[in-house]
Amino acid sequence: MTGLADPEVFLDDTPGETRGVIARGGRYTHLLIHRDADAPQHRLGARSVGRVTQVNPGLRGAFVDLGAGADAFLPLGRNDSLAQGARVEVVVVAEPRGGKGAAVRRLGPGEGTPRLLDPGPSIVDTLRRLAPGAPILTGVPAIDASREAESEALAEVHAFPGDGLDLAVQRTRALVAVDIDYAPAPGRDPAKGRARANAEGLRQAARLIGLKAWGGLVIVDAIGDGRDGEALSRAVRAAFAEDSQAAFGPVSRFGLAQLSLPWTRTPVDEVLSPSARTHAQALVRDLRRHMLMDTATARVVARCAPEEAAVATPLVAALGPRAAVVADPSVAPGRGRIQED
Repeated sequence: MTGLADPEVFLDDTPGETRGVIARGGRYTHLLIHRDADAPQHRLGARSVGRVTQVNPGLRGAFVDLGAGADAFLPLGRNDSLAQGARVEVVVVAEPRGGKGAAVRRLGPGEGTPRLLDPGPSIVDTLRRLAPGAPILTGVPAIDASREAESEALAEVHAFPGDGLDLAVQRTRALVAVDIDYAPAPGRDPAKGRARANAEGLRQAARLIGLKAWGGLVIVDAIGDGRDGEALSRAVRAAFAEDSQAAFGPVSRFGLAQLSLPWTRTPVDEVLSPSARTHAQALVRDLRRHMLMDTATARVVARCAPEEAAVATPLVAALGPRAAVVADPSVAPGRGRIQED
């Protein structure tokens, strides 16, 4: 299991965005991202006083104003009752995703105007909880780990040649689809190879879904015709055993395994969706890395599209007088570059 390997822990504290990364057995398992511009009221574990703006019996819940833009959703039990305008103290149990607001759990009555009481665990707090006692690496190694974890989290197809494994992990509006394929190597026992590839494919799928911060319904199309449904079911349960909230369904007559995972964090692909903010933040990270690697050059410049420069300028200022931004209309969005001046 990946969870048994000694963890490597990284903290990339670039102006504008803090990232935490965990790797186990040489594979990335967590990529945590906090952007300074995001509302802290919507972060996992944040505690706030909110005002009920609407009670929706059809959804069995209420919408709650946390004082940070979009309302959060508060599920209600059969015997729960709330009136519009009521004040409640809540904690975020799922961050915003897919155009939906955060989901919260009621802690008790609240008083006063909607406001943040506690921003919840920081990236460092979460890293220490997930990997207690492990040293936290910073600087260039953390930036490199952050970029590598991002690249893997945003990919859809993953190859593991040593196991003859070709793995696709893709998300639609309705579900996460996992497709495990096997390319047998000459001289190997195909039956044993398929079994190994299935087991490894499930382990990697569980790791990647966690890295991507995905949840919801997961459908797994494993290698083989699905006639041994019990064996597949056991393998799926073993692969996802570290998620205590995972719910497992039966293997279908088509040989597809089914499970459900909780949503907690905003998916990485949504946080890092292409935008002026995302491109500017990546450029600031590249600029910081360049400056850490080269401490002798007097001035290092990030040249980028004007809309990205507007976002990057205050962030680059935090890097000190050696750093600068140049808005260049000839640079295409997302094509910013670092140069020495």
